[in-house]
Amino acid sequence: AVCLSPARSRLHALIRCNRFVYLREDGSMEKELEELRRSRPKPPVGGDFTLSDSFYFTRRGIETIVEDEVTQRFSSEELVSWNLLTRTNVDFQYISLRLTLLYGLGIVVRYCILAPLRITLACIGLTWLVIGTSAVGLLPNWRMKFWLSEWVHVMCYRIWSPAPLRSGICVANHTSPIDIVILCNDGCYAMVGQVHGGLMGVLQRAMVRSCPHVWFERAEMKDRHLVTKRLTDHVNDKTKLPILIFPEGTCVNNTSVMMFKKGSFEIGATIYPVAIKYDPKFGDAFWNSSKYSMVSYLLRMMTSWALVLNVWYLPAMNQQEGEDAVQFANRVKSAIAHKGGLLDLQWDGGLKRGKVKESFKEEQQKQYSSMVVGDDSSSSD
Repeated sequence: AVCLSPARSRLHALIRCNRFVYLREDGSMEKELEELRRSRPKPPVGGDFTLSDSFYFTRRGIETIVEDEVTQRFSSEELVSWNLLTRTNVDFQYISLRLTLLYGLGIVVRYCILAPLRITLACIGLTWLVIGTSAVGLLPNWRMKFWLSEWVHVMCYRIWSPAPLRSGICVANHTSPIDIVILCNDGCYAMVGQVHGGLMGVLQRAMVRSCPHVWFERAEMKDRHLVTKRLTDHVNDKTKLPILIFPEGTCVNNTSVMMFKKGSFEIGATIYPVAIKYDPKFGDAFWNSSKYSMVSYLLRMMTSWALVLNVWYLPAMNQQEGEDAVQFANRVKSAIAHKGGLLDLQWDGGLKRGKVKESFKEEQQKQYSSMVVGDDSSSSD
């Protein structure tokens, strides 16, 4: 089915106006169509297709237009009840003076008490990170320098947020930039990412002076072989810190895990999976970068009630014999999704901003064609 934004908007409006309760049936189209065709006589001439199949494909197409699996992963997670921060998509049902006073008191607490304290701690941590890492970067490359660098980094992360391993690559699902602070709270990782400007660029240049983080220029990120070589060299150097990577490549809304890019799994290093799951009752940790800037996002975090989350460090995983990088990445992703209670999706997080590749469209069209025409057509092709 083709997902058209105007059509989907009209369908959403129709559902809201008529208060229609929509229940989507999840399942394989192939299995559903097979059961549907089994319950009726087979056409006398060629293939399995009958005119009534069009009703089934139309229904599934409308389901995809109303609520597809990709775009809903890049909007805030829907809450069952109100957390005194934002309303859900459900209309206002309970309005009273007492509730209004409680909401006003919450605004005063969050903006006048919690936010100033958190902003102060954030400024102290940022200042100490820039000054500390710059000072350590002036020292010669002795063992003392590496020890001081790790000590400075860990101290900053502990200021921001009240077990990394000594080798290999740590991979985790990605919801927020705060994931880094959480995972580095008890130790220090080498970060991997693109070179930025502005405040983020200042922090990157300060951090790389004292610790061998792996920052790439925009043109270098497109060279997969160069990225793989730099990561391999880093992992093979036992004096360097373990690498922290978010293979999804983008933030997802705390409900699912999307496709892991295979680059991190081609190196042959030991992978240490980590599952992260935030509790949305206390605040929305998801960073929708297409809607909020970094400053706006941080302000939302500073004025939320709290960030409550669970972190699971899973057993180390290695690539098995006969397993390619894609299969290895999917196995690690499935383990993270299962432990964190997240949906395991095969979609590429790059669809957040990019278009679907033509090769993927052609593959889906072939599958759709085989379902429509049936098995008899495959032999004639």
